[in-house]
Amino acid sequence: MLKVENITFSYRRKSRPVLNDFSLDIEAGGVYGLLGRNGAGKSTLLYLIAGLLTPKSGSVLFRGLNTRLRLPSVLSDIFIVPEEFTLPRISLGDYVKANARFYPNYSDEDLRRHLDIFGMSADLNLGALSMGQKKKAFMSFALACNTSLLLMDEPTNGLDIPGKSAFRRFIAGNMTDERAIIISTHQVRDVDRLLDRVIIMNDSQVLLNRRIDEITARLKFFNTDSREIIESALYAQPSFEGTNVVLVNDDDSETELNLESLFELSLLKGALLKDMFNR
Repeated sequence: MLKVENITFSYRRKSRPVLNDFSLDIEAGGVYGLLGRNGAGKSTLLYLIAGLLTPKSGSVLFRGLNTRLRLPSVLSDIFIVPEEFTLPRISLGDYVKANARFYPNYSDEDLRRHLDIFGMSADLNLGALSMGQKKKAFMSFALACNTSLLLMDEPTNGLDIPGKSAFRRFIAGNMTDERAIIISTHQVRDVDRLLDRVIIMNDSQVLLNRRIDEITARLKFFNTDSREIIESALYAQPSFEGTNVVLVNDDDSETELNLESLFELSLLKGALLKDMFNR
């Protein structure tokens, strides 16, 4: 579906590139968690994918077409929800009337269904909403456009606890085999149970781009007080219940992915992780 090929990008001509010779492949039919340090280029990558920024070199191809050309057939099938945005001081109905025409698969029925998940009605005045409410309304419209590719940058920022719970239902109930959703986030606990695949990037490299079941087949995650296990772990981090550890899954154990531990392991031992999954 999407191929990012050797892109290099910097915001100023002589500044250090945010992304340098960076490549990534995305397939349809999954929710991707995009993880990386602050400044790793996650938001920049989403804007490049959407065709809103121009790489110095390389290309982003969506179904074989360069997104930077901003062809109508491409723009109508990609939607980006940035971390920060503004909405006009108009009714949601007027907003939909002005914007839905650009998305041929938009559905009023889907919009009402998404708003209902968030406990919101369709007769909204966008100018009178809080930031969290605006995010819920905008995400509801974004998903109702039924684009094949949906990009979301820190979507749970600004949401209260019920809103985050609703967001998980909102995403989980709307996946299809033809759609890919990429969620860039630092709030891993808000999305960890939603994800089909995890992408971890650092220093313009993809350290990991794998399905959850592939990760848990190679690694096991659990909490322990055993000093022997802790000392032999690939990664260990004290917690309130004991110590969270990551070990090589050499006995076909079935454990639940700890996304925080996986991310920290990738930063500490990225080369080892790449080698493990690329064998």
